[in-house]
Amino acid sequence: MSSPRRNDASPNLSDAAPVALSYELFPPRSPAAAETLWTTIRELETTEPDYVSVTYGASGSNRDTAVELIDRLLVETTLRPLAHLTCIGNTPQELAGIIGQLLDTGVRGILALRGDLPKDGDRPVDGSLRYAQDLIELIRRVEQRRSALLCAGKIAVGVAAYPARHPESPSEEHDVEVLLAKQRSGADFAITQVFFPPSQYEDLLARARRAGVTIPIIPGVMPLTSLRRVKRLGELAGLQPDTKLTDRLAAADTDLERLRIGVDATVDLANAALDAGAPGIHLFTFNEHQSALEVLDKLSLPRHSRAGSRNAARAQLAG
Repeated sequence: MSSPRRNDASPNLSDAAPVALSYELFPPRSPAAAETLWTTIRELETTEPDYVSVTYGASGSNRDTAVELIDRLLVETTLRPLAHLTCIGNTPQELAGIIGQLLDTGVRGILALRGDLPKDGDRPVDGSLRYAQDLIELIRRVEQRRSALLCAGKIAVGVAAYPARHPESPSEEHDVEVLLAKQRSGADFAITQVFFPPSQYEDLLARARRAGVTIPIIPGVMPLTSLRRVKRLGELAGLQPDTKLTDRLAAADTDLERLRIGVDATVDLANAALDAGAPGIHLFTFNEHQSALEVLDKLSLPRHSRAGSRNAARAQLAG
């Protein structure tokens, strides 16, 4: 596979606003997985994404491994990490310590999430935060106490948004009200959960704007190249994948054919979101780079180039 895979804006797109590009990664579970992950990181780095989000397991499991990965990203790469942080099962004091640790590491972006509810029979930790909105407000309080260390800068706080009704929500309208509450608490942007029909993102955007949500809502897009993964995430999100797509993936004879089918479907989904007004694309990579890079090759996103900006600034100073 050739490198680099950067999709710089073509001349006819020079007047278009740059489209944000980001990826999701998760901490490796073994030395072999770590080797594969770092191959992926180096390939994705060539595309100059705006940030990469780093997730971790349910209830904060492997959080230490996630922090180690974030630290390596900051030290060994040019990538900007967005740290996932869940609040279920943690007290404000514990979370404030974790936030401080992330900031000391150099993190300047946090994706504030509620996290999974305790399993049947388990009780929430006494005094633990219950909602993402509470976590956002805590992040802002920690930020305020550290404003001098941050040079009066601001932590970028992201949240989750739901194109289809959240499984625990009474309605899609309630989901939008929750998103609006997150914005009022200090959220800067939102990333959606996976969706399959393009209309789901467009409908979410319309409902959110009518309700007063003004923050960017970035579509989370999964490369649709694995039949098992498409079905599994559909089950978790309570969504029905496109049967035409799943039938074609099931009938494909080779991995290469499945890759082609899935990439084309992903590109169509991403382009539909961009046509609806999406300010960027967030790709769930599953720590694999091939399908993500294939999608980017066909998207032709209008992108800024940090290297190009630096060179332009040097030329201006030299002049």
